Amino acid sequence: MRAREFWKVVTADRSDFLDRLIAVLAEHGIRYCLVGGQAVNAYAEPVVSLDLDVVVATDQLPEVEALMRRAFRVERFPHSLNVSEAGSELRVQIQTDPRYAPFVDRAAVSDLLGLRLPVACLEDLLQGKLWAATDATRRASKRQKDLADIARLLEAYPALRARVPAEVLDRLV
Repeated sequence: MRAREFWKVVTADRSDFLDRLIAVLAEHGIRYCLVGGQAVNAYAEPVVSLDLDVVVATDQLPEVEALMRRAFRVERFPHSLNVSEAGSELRVQIQTDPRYAPFVDRAAVSDLLGLRLPVACLEDLLQGKLWAATDATRRASKRQKDLADIARLLEAYPALRARVPAEVLDRLV
């Protein structure tokens, strides 16, 4: 089974939600990149997830929200827009935290999920995971997943260890 087919089976994406979402972004010239666990999959041994975390250019965020609301179901949260659609278990989270905005300009296109998608650069991805893993307002299970993603990145790129605070490294043991 090819990566694209596997992804569609795992996410039960019977509505082509991912393809349609990416098409909307492309058709409107939206600058974006992937962050989160799927982006980590571009750099390290992949793991399966139903989540897709995206950052869009700050100046395009109002346009993106309007586009997503016209095409999909959207829920607004303090630091994200959660986009979904009936017919797919895929959960797309568009980050609205301004700290992530510079990631878009440093992203590079990578083969991921059977597609060529912009992915945050390695250092930005690690920084985003560090923010998430140390955010006490996030659910404990989410922070554990972020720690696992940090561990995957450090296994693949040991030189990144110097960028990880001691209190996070201690939690990886």
